Order: sequence, then structure tokens, then C-alpha cells
Amino acid sequence: GGVERNYNRKRKSFDIDNLHIVSVSKWLNSIVDESYLSKRDKHIIYNGVDIDIFRPNGNIKKDIGLGDKKILLGVATTWNDSKGLTDYYKLSEILSEEYQIVLIGVTRNQIQKLPKGIIGIERTNNINELVQYYSAADVVMNLSYAETFGLTTVEGFACGTPSIVYDTTASPELITENTGIVVPLGDILAVKDAVEEICRKGKEHYSQFCRERALLHFNKEDKFKEYIELYKKVLKQ
Repeated sequence: GGVERNYNRKRKSFDIDNLHIVSVSKWLNSIVDESYLSKRDKHIIYNGVDIDIFRPNGNIKKDIGLGDKKILLGVATTWNDSKGLTDYYKLSEILSEEYQIVLIGVTRNQIQKLPKGIIGIERTNNINELVQYYSAADVVMNLSYAETFGLTTVEGFACGTPSIVYDTTASPELITENTGIVVPLGDILAVKDAVEEICRKGKEHYSQFCRERALLHFNKEDKFKEYIELYKKVLKQ
């Protein structure tokens, strides 16, 4: 049928002698390993962030009227259940008053439906505003059910903010003991415990480790160099 024909055409189009496949995470690389491309030259180059723009930057909690709340920040270009939207709803119901969930990237329509425990902000094209939110947050939440990489976690690291992620796809490989907590997929009580643990230790316990991790593993300039080195190597062949 059509699907099979399509598959074979695609497969044939990948039949190139000097094909190199770059994955943006170990998890994605493992998926390539299970495909018909598994015998090809494979590389892992993480996505990078601009560490000069994404950096710890003051505290805007007071500016946004959240002076004494612990801010749990979620950022996405599109919010839906695969991004964990309903999990944030459930979380807001069981957290105490001292915590405030803030979601960036929700639509006007979604904002009207948010429970009262969640503040929604429409997508911002102002990168400095985004950096301020990352910096002001106590935790960057990434309750996504599938990530090929998990950029918001790393942008948070660059701003000195630890992260909580689900134990699925690429998310866990971004986190170390000193930069956040990995929790079982969909386990809202475990998320609550993780939030409380990070806030009990205090953001300052994590900040330096987060920033260092971003500098060491996720600096955009370093990633560009890795691609250039790969191109040079491929061209020599």
C-alpha cells in the first residue's frame, strides 16, 4: 500500500554513502539505533543556549507582584497535555499558598480556563523578559511527556535555576544531583515532594552548579564548534 511505498522511498533517499546522523540527546540517538539508520555514523551534539543572554539577572519577583512566593515556572511555545498542562493543574491543587505556578506561552483562551492557582502569560518575543522570569523562578518545571532535548531546562540552568523533569525521553539526562530532580512520569505527589525539597534547600544551593552545567555542556558557541569539526571530518573522507 501507500504507506509501505512511502517508507521504501524514504529509506532509499537515505541511501547516501557519507551520511552522518546527529542526535541532540542520548535518548534520540538510542531511537536512531533502533531504526534502519542504526549502522550509519552517529553523533550526539546537544543543543546550546546563548549563555551571554541567558544568565542570572536580578530578581523581578516584586515587579510581577510575587515578592514572597516561590515561583515554579513552565515555558512552552504550545501548551497541551503532552507538555503536562493538566499535571500543572493537579499540582496547583495540592501545593500550599507559598508556591506560585507561572506558565509562559499559553494562549488567551487557555489563560481564561486556568485554575486560580496558576498565572498564565502569553508567549513573549522579548527574550530579556523571558530571562527575567527564568532568573526570578525558584524552579523551572518541565513536566513534558516527550522531549527530544528539553531546552527550557537548559535555559533555566544558564539563569542559575534548578529544574524538575519527568523520567522520560531526553529529560533525565540533562539533570544532575546538584541541578534538579527527576521524578516518575505523571507522579504528581512526587513532583510536589521534589518542589518542596528544592525550595527547602534553597535556590542558592543549586544556582552555581546550574550555571556551570550550562557553561560546560550547553554553550551555543561550543556546540557550533562541534558541528564545524564534524563537517571538517566528513569533508576529509
